[in-house]
Amino acid sequence: MSERQHNLIVPSHIACVMDGNGRWAKERGLKRTDGHLEGEEALHRVVQAANDLGVEWLTVYAFSTENWKRPPSEVAFLMKLVDESVLLKRRDELHEKNVRVKVIGRRDWRVPRKVLKRIDETVELTKDNTGMTLTIAFNYGSQAELVDAVRKIIDSGVQASDVDEKRISANLYDAAIPDVDLWIRTSGEYRLSNFMTWQASYAEMVFLDTYWPDMDKGQLEDAIEEFSRRHRRFGGL
Repeated sequence: MSERQHNLIVPSHIACVMDGNGRWAKERGLKRTDGHLEGEEALHRVVQAANDLGVEWLTVYAFSTENWKRPPSEVAFLMKLVDESVLLKRRDELHEKNVRVKVIGRRDWRVPRKVLKRIDETVELTKDNTGMTLTIAFNYGSQAELVDAVRKIIDSGVQASDVDEKRISANLYDAAIPDVDLWIRTSGEYRLSNFMTWQASYAEMVFLDTYWPDMDKGQLEDAIEEFSRRHRRFGGL
């Protein structure tokens, strides 16, 4: 372990908005899909780095409920990329590294059945692993998650007076996922983009100018180093 790593306060749960694939490609005269391919490689690097650093939970924004608005050809490419690369090509390696994979988001008619099947296979394969948990937010949006949670609560017959923060948290897509400690967005944009806003209520936010395809262990350590300098008060003094 390097001296720098020794001084880092490693957060338990890191959430990442993997932004900038398209702009990375455009600046290099490449197709947007080339940016997404490089972004998948960056995801692999970041997962390895987070696991090596001792991060317990890593959640990544792979496809949002708003991403369906993109051109059909790009949406189809992203579906294939998630299916064949994230959930198939990498899963055996993740399993060997004792990484547990979870997926959160809506399982609606827009998601191809093949992808849903691959999700279930990957989750089943890794469910008993005891190392880092990699959660893939796929067809996910915080607003949709809260709407779905409220619907579940109403359907269960709970009285309005019994609805509180714990009740809502228990009805999110995966109640076992802890609150976010460090929330990272790449590409120099300063938006939440509907990503884990409930779980990140007291997260420390770090915005990196780096495009996601250039993200690596050093960039992750930069964000964790910034996190280490923060004093988290959670509303207190």
